[in-house]
Formats: sequence, structure tokens, C-alpha cells
Amino acid sequence: MPRSPSSPAFWRSPLRGPWFTSVLGVVLLVGITVLFVTGLLSYAAYNPNLSPVNDKTPDKGILGFYLFSWPTGPVWLYRLTQGVHVTLGLALIPVLLAKLWSVVPKLFELPPARSLAHALERLSLLLLVGGALFEFTTGVLNIQLDYVFPGSFYTLHFYGAWVFIAAFVAHAVLRVPAAFRNLRRMRHPDEPEAAGPPAGAGEPARPEDTLVSPDPLPPTVSRRGALGFVGGGSLLLAATSAGHSFDGPLRDTALLAPHGGAEPGSGPGGFQINKTAASRGITATETSDEAWRLVVTGNGRTVRLSRADLLRLPLRSAALPIACVEGWSTSDQWWRGVRLRDLAGLVGYETEAAPDVLVESLQRHGAFRVAALRDNQVRDPRSLLALLVNGEDLTPDHGYPARVIVPAAPGVLNTKWVARMTFGDL
Repeated sequence: MPRSPSSPAFWRSPLRGPWFTSVLGVVLLVGITVLFVTGLLSYAAYNPNLSPVNDKTPDKGILGFYLFSWPTGPVWLYRLTQGVHVTLGLALIPVLLAKLWSVVPKLFELPPARSLAHALERLSLLLLVGGALFEFTTGVLNIQLDYVFPGSFYTLHFYGAWVFIAAFVAHAVLRVPAAFRNLRRMRHPDEPEAAGPPAGAGEPARPEDTLVSPDPLPPTVSRRGALGFVGGGSLLLAATSAGHSFDGPLRDTALLAPHGGAEPGSGPGGFQINKTAASRGITATETSDEAWRLVVTGNGRTVRLSRADLLRLPLRSAALPIACVEGWSTSDQWWRGVRLRDLAGLVGYETEAAPDVLVESLQRHGAFRVAALRDNQVRDPRSLLALLVNGEDLTPDHGYPARVIVPAAPGVLNTKWVARMTFGDL
């Protein structure tokens, strides 16, 4: 029996073959395309070209060509796009692993490069496999709030995605025609597939034919059965994670999500958070009524407001969820506070001409301690500096004494423990 992985006879599974690999490849083609589009939407939702404080990839160059002003409606927009991104990413893991398993013999082919074209294909394959493992691994770690990798997830995942998608597109251009040809040709996927060149003696085998073992073991499961096993794994991952993007009983099914399960009660603390006041160094002394003041600046003016001053201003209410990049979201909470555009009016801006705003938190460290919001977000009547939630004062962990809440914005832009707001061109 051959001992070298470079020998086709080393790989003896009867499941490997053009049909099995092609089915998995087509699923990944569709799924990864959706992942990439929803990833771009997530990046755009941060409005990274608005202000340097929002952009964790300042050297992105032409990679930022797709950016646009993120809308404020519908209010569940980011909840939907990021929920799809995260849930689909998890569901594709079994498909990705099965696809890698199905083509693993090609990784050991000798010689490494038979021609320049073959060398380019092998290089794209290396970047594709490495990029896929990197993106899926960092994505899962981010969902689990386990930041063991060096540097910012935001930056690593962004640049990793572009490396991966470049290799993915190159590989798709080379292989998709053959994949669809294999699917059309293979009417009976569970029949044995012949190894070797189908075009006659002396002609090289098509790349997909080298996946078929010349000495396969007896089958213990059909190819359809193997695909059913992979699909079942995908459905299981989707079913045990998707619930953290929904309301009601479905949340109880999100067993694999840190923010899955039922919401933690009702009232002002009855919804999930990522950061506690203690973890960000927020003390009761600095948020007390005696010490805390909101500083509003812009248009050459400065206004200082206590919480009591804010409560005397016209208050508005809005039912809005919070949705985070990890894919989880809350149900709609009932927020009450001062409209952001009314705060802009305190420093001389017309309500319908309220500009961008820079929001600063009391927290000492952490990403998005300072965040910027676009003028369309400021002008939306549902965008609030919230003082109360679900009929009661905010809790310290939910942003007391005041926090921003904006429809359809990523959670990190809904700044907690607000200390200063600067209106004007950023």
C-alpha cells in the first residue's frame, strides 16, 4: 500500500469524486457570495469614511470603494444583515470542512507546479484554503467573544476577507464551469467513478478526475448519505444559533450563542449587553447627579447639562432593538430621551439641518470609546440620547446616566455613558 500522500492510491475513500466535490462547491459558491455581501454591508454600517474614529482600517485604499451612508430604516436592518452573516457563516462550516476533505489529495500532488498556469492555480488554492480557515476561525471566536488572536478582529477580518475573496473568485473562474459540467453529467452520483484520464491514453487527466481513488475501499455510506450528513450538521448549527437574532421562544434555541436563550428578564436591565460598567472603569461617583454633566458643543457654542436638565427637555420615545457584530440582537426596547437633533438645536443648528456628531463616552479604554454618527442618523426622530428604558432609569450596565440609541446602527455606535457630544463637520 502506498505510504506517500502524493500517491493517488494513498487516498482510498470511495466518496471522493467530481460529483461530491462539485455539489459542495456550488453550495459554497452561493453561500460565500452571500457572506461577502452581508460582510460589506456590515462594514458600511459603521460609516468608516465618516470619521477616523469609526475606521479601523485607515489604509484600506480602494477597498473602501463601496461605502455609502448607512440608512436608519427599517430599524431591524442591521439585525437582519448581520444575523444572516453570522448564522450562515456557522451553517457553512460543515460544508467547508467536507469540501476541504474532498479535495485534500490535490494538496499533496507532485510535482507542485507543472506549468505557470498550474502554479497560479495552486497558489490561489493555498490562499483560498488559508483564507477560509482564517475567516471562519476568527469569525467563530468573535461570535463567542473569545478574542485570543492578536490585534483587532475588525481589522483582521476585513483584510482577511479581501485576501480570501480574491482567491475565491480566481478559483471560481477556474473551477465553476467544470463543477456545473460534472453536475449535469453525473446522473447517478452513487455509482463508482472511474479514475484516470477519460479522454484517451496519453492525455492528461482532468483535475477533477484525480480525486477518484484508483483503489477505493468498499463504501459504507452513499454519496447522497454523506451529503445528507453534512447538510444535517449545517441545519443543526443554524438551528442552535439563529435564535439569538429573534424574539420570543426562538431565543431559547440559540444554545451555541453567548447571547442565546431567554432574555434576562424585564425592565431596564431586561436585555443583553457586551460591556459592563465595571469592565470599562465606570464608577458611581462620576455618574452621580452631582458630578455628571453632558457637554454639548458645536457652532461655536458649548452647553453643559445635568441629567435633571435633560429630563426637563421635551422627551420622545422609540421602540428599537440593539444588534451587534457578533450576530446577536435584542428585541425592541422602549427607549425615552431627548432627540439628537434637539440637542443639536441647543447649539444653534436647525432641526432639519442637524449635522454629524462625535459622541464620547466616560469609559477609559476599548474600541469605539469615541464614535461618530452621520447627519441622517442625527436627524432621524427616533435617534435619542436615552435616559430611560422600558419605563425606568437606565441601569449602570446599560449606560446610565445617558446613552445613544440609533435605529439600524451597529451596537457599538449606540454609545453608553455619554460624556460629550460635538456637532459639526467631522
